[in-house]
Amino acid sequence: MSRLDRFYIDGAWVEPRSTAVTSLVDPASEAVIGQVALGSEADVDRAVTAARAAFPGFAAMETAERIQLLERIAEIYRRRMGEMAHAISLEMGAPIRLATKAQAPAGLAHILEAANVLRRYNRDEMIGKTLVTREPIGVCALITPWNWPMNQIACKVAPALAAGCTMVLKPSEFAPLSAPLFAEILDEAGVPAGVFNLVNGTGTVVGAALSRHPDIDMISFTGSNRAGALVAKAAADSAKRVHQELGGKSPNLLLDDVDFAKAVPAAVRACFLNSGQSCNAPTRLLVPRTRLAEIEALARAEAESLMVGSPLHESSFMGPVVSARQFERIQALIEAGIAEGAKLLCGGVGRPEHLATGFYVKPTIFSGVDNAMSIAQEEIFGPVLCIITYENEEEAIAIANDTPYGLSSYVSSADPQRARRVARQLRAGMVHINGAFADFAAPFGGYKASGNGPEWGRHGVESYLEVKSIFGHA
Repeated sequence: MSRLDRFYIDGAWVEPRSTAVTSLVDPASEAVIGQVALGSEADVDRAVTAARAAFPGFAAMETAERIQLLERIAEIYRRRMGEMAHAISLEMGAPIRLATKAQAPAGLAHILEAANVLRRYNRDEMIGKTLVTREPIGVCALITPWNWPMNQIACKVAPALAAGCTMVLKPSEFAPLSAPLFAEILDEAGVPAGVFNLVNGTGTVVGAALSRHPDIDMISFTGSNRAGALVAKAAADSAKRVHQELGGKSPNLLLDDVDFAKAVPAAVRACFLNSGQSCNAPTRLLVPRTRLAEIEALARAEAESLMVGSPLHESSFMGPVVSARQFERIQALIEAGIAEGAKLLCGGVGRPEHLATGFYVKPTIFSGVDNAMSIAQEEIFGPVLCIITYENEEEAIAIANDTPYGLSSYVSSADPQRARRVARQLRAGMVHINGAFADFAAPFGGYKASGNGPEWGRHGVESYLEVKSIFGHA
């Protein structure tokens, strides 16, 4: 935690120009374990100036050199993977097993994929007699959340480096441990001074300053819809590019031909992974009305089997949620579900009985949920699953699409062709068939209120490129 009082700007760890700090709270114990420096507009100016000065030289770097740079970053990241997993577990409460098996490796996967894209990517193409080329957009502001910290940081930083952009990263002030470790990795790998800069701070100060800064060419933001709207409005005056990955309320359609004994427990675990703190979590379970009693029993049994406990215990499936504010918000929405008349199958308000402290939430399942209820429409961002019944396939698709969001969807069927046919009718940027995992080479992004501008893989790299037409090329 030695870097929490410093920012990484222009290739060095520097003292903030602001004196503001915030407490770092361990979500498992509620104890204050450190103080985090919070940046100011002056700190942002300093970082942006460094990034602007570094841009011409870095943009001109040969592709082969850029690939080698990403390979060095990956090598060092791999060596420090254990440190990264422990930092993530401590800062946001992810069980150490999840942090080791998924959270930390996701960062490495994006670095490796960015290098893979460069190996096969051609920035030039001839369209008729015109040369169409792609060039780095410039200085980018990267604003990331706390729930999958390394996944979100690396899926922005790695493609930005691959494209030839320079950047200023503002990680979440609620998860400030993994970002400085990532900065150390980039520094050791030899990322040129000024190419990558790190400024901690709040969204209202540092995020707002980055969004409106005239020398920022692009904003890539992941977070809530409310904050995303503020970023977009602040960026509008300078007409900078804005990419947003926002919220979700993903449906999980179990069609009537699935093996419910397997599909229902898998659906419960998918929803409660990372304590439900995933934008693409399948939080609405759509099931045939005629099988509801069987499905309720399976879902309750699976939820009650999941271990909630210390992130440091290998047996813990769920740790705490990230903060007191997040805990209280989830509790309020559970209370709203009860007040609206949904049937509480298990869980409910308060901590699990065996845990006296920490921001732990009971794995909670509601049945008898109407899709118009607040718990079916609002992104809870916690371990709360809503079971909604349907009469036929057409109604299931209509319910799935009846949401302001469109990030992800899930479909299970014994017939893969049927599942694919249903998938094509879902208004979402991603659909998982029969529990398929996401692909780091494929685009990650959503429709409607879930944002704009895909991340990951080739599409992620292209997000950081401008397109130029050169007419009359020989």
